[in-house]
Amino acid sequence: MVKVCIIGSGNVAQHLIAAFEAAEATELVQVFARDKSKVAHLVPEEKITSDLKNLVDADLYIISVTDGAIKEVSADLPFSGKCVAHTSGSVSIDVIDGKNRSAVFYPLQTFTKNKPVNFKEIPICIEAMHETDYALLTQAASAISGVVQTIDSSQRKALHVAAVFVCNFVNHLYAIGNDICRENQLDFDLLKPLIAETANKIRLLSPQQAQTGPAARNDTTTIDTHLAFLHDAQRKTLYETLTQSIIQHGKKL
Repeated sequence: MVKVCIIGSGNVAQHLIAAFEAAEATELVQVFARDKSKVAHLVPEEKITSDLKNLVDADLYIISVTDGAIKEVSADLPFSGKCVAHTSGSVSIDVIDGKNRSAVFYPLQTFTKNKPVNFKEIPICIEAMHETDYALLTQAASAISGVVQTIDSSQRKALHVAAVFVCNFVNHLYAIGNDICRENQLDFDLLKPLIAETANKIRLLSPQQAQTGPAARNDTTTIDTHLAFLHDAQRKTLYETLTQSIIQHGKKL
């Protein structure tokens, strides 16, 4: 059984803590949190420490903190020769202090506190500096997820950029759509079935096959009508940019 220690108490850390605490094939031996109250609802008090010097022995230490803090935290670990992984999508494996065996344990999902997720469906992307650690990482990842993928730091960076496009940018477009509805006394809930169907379609079709709308049809009349409706300069620019991107992308196919 893999003994796991989680270092961190933010969104990703809390979801990992819950997943490992529930897993049968691993043992969550300890959680490090500077503020113990942030994780007190997830694990017994005796499993929480706020002092890195009090970390107990584990097979795998997972650092789940902000990207800018990974290097400092890994350098402050009071041991050497252990497998230490971070959970960042954009930070290189090399950021882990060399006194330990560097690794990456990246769950590809958007996490929000108090919003449960099904970890079994979340891809976990792993990378190890030492070939022998892949078995350890795979065992730990497989205990909480049904999708484990080995990728290198360069691929992970590309995946993270892609994730920003399909998640963060798309959610921002939801926010703009919500604002437009509110400004025109419309209920945003009217768009939710459309949002759900758009997401569901790519389970069966490629994004290119699923693309619809005036840009995909090169319907200039509708496009011009929409642009005339948009009085906000930033929204107009965004509409034009995305429209041209869809048109150009269609020409490449």
